[in-house]
Formats: sequence, structure tokens, C-alpha cells
Amino acid sequence: MLRKKRFEGIIGWFLKNMPAPRTELHYGSSFQLLVAVILSAQCTDRRVNMVTPELFRHFPDAESLSNASFEEVFRLIGSISYPNNKARHLIGMAEKLCRDFGSEVPSDIDSLMSLPGVGRKTANVIASIVYDKPVIAVDTHVFRVSHRLGLSDGKTPEKVEADLERNIPENLRATAHHWLILHGRYVCTAKKPSCAECGLQEWCREYERANRQSASDSE
Repeated sequence: MLRKKRFEGIIGWFLKNMPAPRTELHYGSSFQLLVAVILSAQCTDRRVNMVTPELFRHFPDAESLSNASFEEVFRLIGSISYPNNKARHLIGMAEKLCRDFGSEVPSDIDSLMSLPGVGRKTANVIASIVYDKPVIAVDTHVFRVSHRLGLSDGKTPEKVEADLERNIPENLRATAHHWLILHGRYVCTAKKPSCAECGLQEWCREYERANRQSASDSE
């Protein structure tokens, strides 16, 4: 199947079956979303959502977090993966927001990436959710699902991102990030994908290959 046809079929299915997906992280402002996304690196959204209410109660904005001590932040995020690094990143991020951006979360990707703890994936998440920028954040779920479906053969997140953005219309890119991440989280999981329950079988390259192999083995 041509890649263009895969994209068309998969986009069409998601538009019909998941028209308005949303991030599962809980937040009340663009700053709080940035904090939550930084915390979510190599950690589940569920765990992050358990930690952030108390964190945001103490430090609801950039100003308050920029004045926090490492010990205060570490105590509140201790159950998150890599709490030492993330505590330092959060305080450094808040300090830079106050110093260089008037305490406001910037919309520009490069400006976002200048913040401690913010890589390209995090920057794209913020830009797409908060500012509806036509970018796609590639995390482990998006990377895996894109390869299995046959949407990309890129060896790096950046190359997968380029393939996705090349083939997904600008007005759907922010939404497509949620489509792929939620599909990877609940259907096309890393260890045991639920292929029998997947609505994308018709356009999935991995499913197509498995059927061909099964037919060949039965001959």
C-alpha cells in the first residue's frame, strides 16, 4: 500500500472515531502544562497527575516556582522518575521564564527549547496544545505507532516528525499528536498490541505483514 493511502485512511478513521482528543495531563494554565510535560518525561501521565495538584498548590505560577528551593520541589515530586534532575529543571525553567520572557510561556519553538528541561518533544507539545502550532511531538508512543502503521521509517524522532508533518495537513497536526499517542497508549501498546481490536487494521503495515506471513506459513 502506498504511504499516501495509509495516511489518508488512518486520518479518516481518526477523524470519524476520535474527533476531539485531548491531553490526559491536568493543568490550569500554560505554565502548569509546561511543568506537567517536563515531569512526564519517562513517567506516566497518571503518576504526574497524582503529583501536580499539590505542586501547583504551592507553586501555581513561574514567580512562585522561581523562588522555591530544591528541597521544596524535590519533596513534592519525589515519586516522579528522575526527581533530582526534574526539580532543578523546573526551578531553572521558572527562573528563565521570569527573567527572559516576562513570566509567560513563549510560543516559539526555539524559545521554548532554551528553557531548562525542555527538548524538542516538550516544545512541540506546548506549541501545539497551547498555541495550536502545526507541529507534531514525537514521543516513544508516536515513534512506535508511526513505524508499525507504516507512516514513517525514520530512525530518529526528528525524522519521524518530518515524515508526519510532510503528510498530515497543517490544520490536523496538533490533533494528530493526540491521536497517535493515545492509540499507542491504549491500543498499539509496546509489549502486547491489541491488533484484533484495532480499527486501523486496513491501513496498518505491520498487520498487513503478519497476515502475509500467516498465509505463507499455511501454504
